[in-house]
Amino acid sequence: MAQSEMNTPNLPQPGAVLFAKDLPRVARFYEGVVGLVVVATESDHIVLERPHFQLVLHGIPQKIAASISITSPPQLREAVPVKLVFPVASLAAARAMAPALGGGLSPTSKEWEARGFRACDGYDPEGNVVQFREAVA
Repeated sequence: MAQSEMNTPNLPQPGAVLFAKDLPRVARFYEGVVGLVVVATESDHIVLERPHFQLVLHGIPQKIAASISITSPPQLREAVPVKLVFPVASLAAARAMAPALGGGLSPTSKEWEARGFRACDGYDPEGNVVQFREAVA
């Protein structure tokens, strides 16, 4: 991609598509913990955004979803080639809020620092592993 294309304001914003069994529940998690805002809801997907990023939650087809069991807490989906990363204002606040929304964060002993941020892995209500990052003062 040419440098001029990267600076074009008319390009769609970057984002990710995440497949989910329970769209409303997973959307509430990303709204509450990450601060994404629902901008569109259809029967088979929900679109959440924040400046410069869009997350599309796409429903798993019913035939496949019927064979998927979500435990509580969910079994973590660690053997996948992608992990979403979201900045949060506070890891402590995200850790406190996540369980009420069906997810969780690893304990503070699992946090680590690099390049001006502190990070900690966690998971959403369906077991997708997510990394959360807060700025280090």
